[in-house]
Amino acid sequence: MVWNPSFDWDREGWREQAACRHVDLGLFFPAGSTGLAAGEIKAAKAVCGDCPVRRECLQFAFETNQESGIWGGKDENERHGLRRAWRGRQGYGPAPTRTPGFVPATR
Repeated sequence: MVWNPSFDWDREGWREQAACRHVDLGLFFPAGSTGLAAGEIKAAKAVCGDCPVRRECLQFAFETNQESGIWGGKDENERHGLRRAWRGRQGYGPAPTRTPGFVPATR
């Protein structure tokens, strides 16, 4: 692996302060959103609820385009709308809209 200094994944050291640092990270990436996964989502969000770096975590998710998992106490659906607003504030313009069933072409 080559270190790329153009993007510092943890520029302020926020991960060291994260409430999830000693929790099984699988909890934050449940398979689905119903049934047992709904309980995992609720448990993950409870960990985030007491986290001192929740805002930094959510910012990281926006900056690195995290599509899945719980980040900053928000699931994928919650982040989608928040990310559109965040992109607008950053001057990126609106994020592309998702089309159900659309699969981008690959080369």
